[in-house]
Amino acid sequence: MGRPGREAVKKHIPALRRQFAIDLVVANAENAAAGRGLTERLCGEFFDSEVDVLTTGNHVWDQREFIPYIDRDPRVLRPANFPKGTPGAGWRLHPMGERNVLIVNLMGRLFMDALDDPFARLAELLEQFRLGVDAAAILVDFHAEASSEKMAMGHFADGRVSAVLGSHCHVPTADNQIFPGGTAYQTDAGMCGDYDSVIGMQKKPAVLRFVTKMPGERPQVAEGEATLCGIFVETDNHTGLALSVEPIRIGGRLAPHLPQR
Repeated sequence: MGRPGREAVKKHIPALRRQFAIDLVVANAENAAAGRGLTERLCGEFFDSEVDVLTTGNHVWDQREFIPYIDRDPRVLRPANFPKGTPGAGWRLHPMGERNVLIVNLMGRLFMDALDDPFARLAELLEQFRLGVDAAAILVDFHAEASSEKMAMGHFADGRVSAVLGSHCHVPTADNQIFPGGTAYQTDAGMCGDYDSVIGMQKKPAVLRFVTKMPGERPQVAEGEATLCGIFVETDNHTGLALSVEPIRIGGRLAPHLPQR
C-alpha cells in the first residue's frame, strides 16, 4: 500500500528469504502506486527486492501506462477470470530449478466488478495442471471482498492446490488453517502498509467521508511505519499439498509474528 508498503517489502523480504529458506515470494501489488495501481518502475523495485511474481486485482488498470507493460512481463498477473482478450495473463508456471510452481490470480464477483466465473476458470486450469504432477505447488491469490466467497473457493480447490490465500480487504485474518484435503487457506493476507489508517489511507479524510457523506478531498496513503503482512506456506515435495501455514507480521502497529520453525 503506497510507499510505506513498498519500503517494508524492500527492507524485510530479502532477510526473510534467507532466514526461512523461502523458494518463492508472491506479492499482490495492485495498490503500490500511491494506493492506486502499479507501474513498470515499481515492478522493477519489487523484483529487485527479491519478489518473484506480482499479482493484482480490481485496481490493476488504475495506471493506464501499465497496460502495455503487463503484456510484456509474464511475472505480473491480472485476474485470470477477466474476459478473453484482456491484456496480460492470469496465471504463470514459474520455474524453480527443475520444478515449476503454478501461480493463479483470480477475482471474486460478490460486491466486485462483474467478471467471468472464477470457480469455472480455476477448474479449467486444474484440468491442465495437476498438483504434484505438472506443478510442484499451486498457489491461488483470490482477490475478493466477501469472506464467504473466499472460503467457498478454498473448499472448492481443497486437495487440488497447495494454497488459496485471500487478498483485497487490507486486514489480516486469523483463520490460517489446512483444509481436510491438504490445501492451506487464509481469508486475507492483510496489507503491507501503515495500520494507523483506514485500510492504508489517511484517517481524517476517510472518516470525514463516512461522517458527512460528502466526497471531500481525495484520500492519500498513510505515511507512517508499515507492517509487513504475509503468509508463510510450506508444501510437501512429493504431493504439493500444504504441511504448514502461518502468518507473517513485522514492524508497524500490529503484533509481530514469525513462523515457528
